[in-house]
Amino acid sequence: MKSEIEIRECTSVEELTQCVALQREVFALPEIEISPVRHFIVTRHAGGFALGAFADGKLAGFVLSVAAFVGGEKFFYSHMTAVKKEFQSSGIGARLKWAQRARALEKGVNYIKWTFQPVQARNAFFNLEKLGAIVRSYEPNFYGTDYSTSRDQTKQFGLDSDRLFAEWRLDSEKVERLARGEKFFEADEAARKIEIPNDWNALVKDYPEIAVAEQRRVKKEFQAAFADRLIGLGFERSETNPKYLLFEDKI
Repeated sequence: MKSEIEIRECTSVEELTQCVALQREVFALPEIEISPVRHFIVTRHAGGFALGAFADGKLAGFVLSVAAFVGGEKFFYSHMTAVKKEFQSSGIGARLKWAQRARALEKGVNYIKWTFQPVQARNAFFNLEKLGAIVRSYEPNFYGTDYSTSRDQTKQFGLDSDRLFAEWRLDSEKVERLARGEKFFEADEAARKIEIPNDWNALVKDYPEIAVAEQRRVKKEFQAAFADRLIGLGFERSETNPKYLLFEDKI
């Protein structure tokens, strides 16, 4: 029997503690990098919110929105989105993000931003094509060096935590149309394309040296594109050579 999913704000200490536990389960981060329940509580009382997806009363996923104010603009920083393994690929992540948009608009906020790995094709497609976010900022080693181990247990290497910033203008034409379930196509042809590996996680595990070289290439191409005032507005899926689609910045 398929579980009924309810999206609602997590408000109690018990619900926010469940978010911490799910964060630990999904991301498998070192304990020092886990956001504690106090972070969730302070975020809520500082104007942010955590929306939870509940399946038969149990937390299946959440998205955390941190209130932000930079350069005179108020917005939400989407610090993390997590979905329990057995519920992934079931649309819960999308439902959480659209609920996040609705709640932000209710609060008079029309802009949300977050970071994601440039080399993760699935996330790129979701952010740019499903949600309508754009990218125009590449941050090298944003969180510091990640140390991972390849399948060869004798090898350990450092991988820079490069990130793209997703910018989600909640009232843009593209986002509004996608929110209504409509399709959206860019009127112009892409000015440039940036290809990324089709399976980044496997590449890191099996060929870490190639992964490092690929990450450097992708970084160089994004930095050059952004220097030329191009922005990422789309993503082309492929089993062999997925790629970002960059256009002249008219926004």
